[in-house]
Parts: sequence; structure tokens; C-alpha cells
Amino acid sequence: MRAFLVTAEEGSLSAAARALNISQPTLGRQVSALEDELEVALFERVGGRLSLTPSGFELIEHARAMGDAATRLSLTASGQSQSIEGTVSISVGEIFAAHALPPIIQKLRAQEPGIDVEIIASNSSSDLRRREADIAYRAHKPTQPDLIAKKVCDLPSHLYASSRYLEKIGYPQSKEDLCRADFIDFDDTGAYQNYLKGLGFDLTRRNFPVQAESHLVQWELAKSGIGIVTVLEIIGDSEPDMERVLPDMSLIISPMWLVAHREVKTSRRIKMVFDFLYRELEAL
Repeated sequence: MRAFLVTAEEGSLSAAARALNISQPTLGRQVSALEDELEVALFERVGGRLSLTPSGFELIEHARAMGDAATRLSLTASGQSQSIEGTVSISVGEIFAAHALPPIIQKLRAQEPGIDVEIIASNSSSDLRRREADIAYRAHKPTQPDLIAKKVCDLPSHLYASSRYLEKIGYPQSKEDLCRADFIDFDDTGAYQNYLKGLGFDLTRRNFPVQAESHLVQWELAKSGIGIVTVLEIIGDSEPDMERVLPDMSLIISPMWLVAHREVKTSRRIKMVFDFLYRELEAL
């Protein structure tokens, strides 16, 4: 049932196998075994993707209900654990994980050497309800009722560029001066350009000659003098070769939340790490 559910959600056997960390042939045999047992065809191939058959559509919600029930069972069982030793997984944005998190994790390991830490560095939100992570540090408050969230702080972001790049374009003094600057974009949708336009920047597509989905790669590109990037103040101000562009202007204020599943509140290990992270992140 789990193989069926993940294949339906991912749309292909290869993607589902990666998500479940098993081989594609093994996953295919599991799906085929379920089809044989139920005596129905669950998938049909449409182009390069697998689509649910009418029988598959009828069964998918039942499979989701079974998966949710199994997850709740696991969460409840782990939530009752009183052991302080074990693994805690933490989901956090990749650039924050690389530049701001290491000293916090070092302090945690020194204080609690019995706790192993798994860092999930990603700009996508991990699904805590499915135990993709135990704790998450996010720039938005979750709306799911089975999650607990505690606001940590508001983190400002600014435009940053390397000193040599700013010297090259003549240290802009106004938004109008940036019409000749290069920005590092997130993707090719134009969303970043439109956001800056809403703040009064008169930019065209020519102002975004380089793009990278990874925030960490964006930051390294900006450090090498390629252009201007948006980054958190606590990261940008700590890099000596980087300067704020229009330093008095805060581009974004991000409310940051520490999030965990409510059923792990009774776990001594998760609660200890959650409280520790809150104190350390609040002090940044």
C-alpha cells in the first residue's frame, strides 16, 4: 500500500523508489503484487508518467488514510520515549544551515553527546506529519492543527554584493542607479523581478543574466562578484567582502518559526532539542 501511495504521489516508479530509498525493481514488484492481490490495475502509463486508473482513484484515499494512521501510530510511540539518546532530524534552509547553524549544532553536541543530529538542508518544507523531519525552522507559520509552532524572531534580508562588484558599477545611491546592475535570479518565472518592481525597482529581464535555484549557490556567485543577491542580514553582514546595496533598505522581513509535530512534545529528546534551538536561534 505504501509503494502504491508514493508511486501515485510521485508519478513514476523511479521517483517513488528514490523517495522510499529502495530500488526501482523492488518497488515495481510491490506495486504489481498489490495489483495481483486486489485483481485490479492501479496505474496506466500516459506519456512518461504513471496515472491512476479508475480503480486506483477509488483506492487512493483509503491508502492515504492507512498511511496517516501508521504515521500517527509511529509518532505516538516515539513521543512516549523518555530516552535522551538517539537521532533528531532538523529541517532548515540550505544557506542558513551552511552559515548560521554549525556553531549551534556544535554547542548542542558538546552539551548532549548522546544525541545524533541529522540536518535536512533544503529550501522546500519537510512534511513533519510524515516524519520527514522532527523539527523545522521555517519562514512561515504552519496551519496544520497537528503541528506546534513557536515564533523565534523576525529576520531581515537585504540586497548584497561584493565590494569589487559595487566598485565596478559605481556604488549605487538610489533604486534608479540599479538599472545598470546585474541580479542573481531564483528561476526563470520572473517572480523575483516582479517582486523588486513592486518595491520600486525599474528592472528588465536583462538585469537577471544569471539564475540558480540554490540559495547557497546564489550566495557564492554573489561573493565571486557576479551580481547582486538577496540574503539574510545575519549571513550577509558576517561576510567581510560583501556589502549591503542601499544599506538603509530592508528588502524582506521574515517571521521565523520553530515547528514540531505535537505528538512528539512528550519525547524528552525532541523537546530538549526544540527548546535548545529556540534559545540559540532567538539569540542570533
